[in-house]
Amino acid sequence: MSIDSDHIISRRQVLAAMLLQPVIALVSDAKTLAQESFTPSTYPDPRVETIDKRFTYKIGNASVEKIATGFRWAEGPVYFPDLRCLIWSDIPNNRMMRWLEDDGHLSVYRNPSNYSNGNTRDKQGRLVSCEHLTRRVTRTEYDGKITVLADKYDGKPFNAPNDIIVDSKGAIWFTDPGYGIESPYEGDLRKEELPRNVYRLDPATGKLKVVVDDLTRPNGLALSPDETILYVVDSTEDRKASIRMYDVRGDSLHNSRMFADNFNSGSADGVKVDDKGNVWCSMGWTDANENGVRCYTPHGDLIGKIHLPEICANLCFGGKDNSRLFMAASTSIYSVYLNDRGL
Repeated sequence: MSIDSDHIISRRQVLAAMLLQPVIALVSDAKTLAQESFTPSTYPDPRVETIDKRFTYKIGNASVEKIATGFRWAEGPVYFPDLRCLIWSDIPNNRMMRWLEDDGHLSVYRNPSNYSNGNTRDKQGRLVSCEHLTRRVTRTEYDGKITVLADKYDGKPFNAPNDIIVDSKGAIWFTDPGYGIESPYEGDLRKEELPRNVYRLDPATGKLKVVVDDLTRPNGLALSPDETILYVVDSTEDRKASIRMYDVRGDSLHNSRMFADNFNSGSADGVKVDDKGNVWCSMGWTDANENGVRCYTPHGDLIGKIHLPEICANLCFGGKDNSRLFMAASTSIYSVYLNDRGL
């Protein structure tokens, strides 16, 4: 299978691709939803916590905002700058949501979504998604059609692809921890037929390669700004989660080592990187006061936290200059402007 990575997208093509997708139902005005069970903070917002003076990303008159709510488990946020919109998965409801930044309009983007989880945007502006129910990785084309990029390895179906990224050369990296086949709530009850691996899909040849095979539950993943390091969250069963880091050499990973594991019996899930190499990860399943997002330096030092009232599953940067952090946290989507630029 050959994947075209040479097509250059225009703003008009992106608009056409997104607008061709049917809007199933208007959910509500996000500004109204944002007022439910969330108290705006005074400035500066204490929910953005500076732990170390190197955390210089807090803006004095910018606070955490709830921009949408009413979901069962929000995951996989991805921002499309051409449309100024955020798309994410509401896994148990078997749908994908879309929020427009210019007016807060909230709608269902895709229903059913095959219990999609992680989403990303490739270099041509197309949506790339992990689907639990169909156990596959797909791409939404400019005309709205779905292309299956991968659905099996060595003749066996994936467990349930979870999180996904695309590098600057178009290669697709994704994790397969199996959460989506543990019950019908987030997909279906199925038997695992493959180890819980991390895969790399070659954009030119369609060749699929296992790049990590020694983690308990490989989850979120992100590349350093120069793409020489891959970070992978290992969400273990015994609440001893960690973030591992690997050297990237061509299509292979080497030198596995610990990046961060001081999660106080909690667990990270999604992970993103900013242009300075700082690592931002979601946090939950521990003391409720730790729910939210953590920021680590490239050397693994914890320097800042963003506290949320719900367990945070995943996150992404977006908005103008990629300086707005969007956080998918259980039943809601939160955001905060930062003096930073994400990748």
